[in-house]
Amino acid sequence: MQIAILLFDRFTALDAVGPYEVLSRLPGAEMVFVAERPGPVTTDVGSLSLVATHALADAPRPDVIVVPGGPGQAEQMADGPVHDWLRAADQTSTWTASVCTGSLMLAAAGLLTGRRATTHWLAVDQLPALGATPARQRVVFDGKYVTAAGVSAGIDMGLTLAGRIAGDEVAQMIQLGVEYHPEPPYRAGSPDIAPPAIVEAMRGMASEVMS
Repeated sequence: MQIAILLFDRFTALDAVGPYEVLSRLPGAEMVFVAERPGPVTTDVGSLSLVATHALADAPRPDVIVVPGGPGQAEQMADGPVHDWLRAADQTSTWTASVCTGSLMLAAAGLLTGRRATTHWLAVDQLPALGATPARQRVVFDGKYVTAAGVSAGIDMGLTLAGRIAGDEVAQMIQLGVEYHPEPPYRAGSPDIAPPAIVEAMRGMASEVMS
């Protein structure tokens, strides 16, 4: 089972690494990082790179596609090689997934038209213009399409998808193996529960966070 994680300049590290840590532990998983060309691809912070082992053409028929988000997503919204690959690979994929603003890329490629999807809370209002129906949930399934909310939600998506692929027992063993039992120090992980002043401060920084 080949699982292809797309990389592009200025992607967000955890968007890719979170699902990788979970899905790589599935029995029979072959993990590949794909990009327009093989080699290092730099994250949004700029101090970390992941290596794309495959060019897009080298992974034409993955069983699972994972598209991370990140500020560099804005440069990936126009038709081009990435969209061509997404559309072609999606024709034979069993699951097509995204994390954070990766769902905007899927939607821009025409893969989420008429489907429920989620993304980072600061970008959720962009989904309708791209043909998708926004859903304010942490992980959203619509057919074979799986979208996760912002950044850390990619871990939840990976575990939920692992359960669909290999069963609940395997997914729970993966969760226990990576000791995923979050106990955040603050109730600030969602705009629904974070202090209003923090939410407004983040809204004011939206252009910096999302670009």
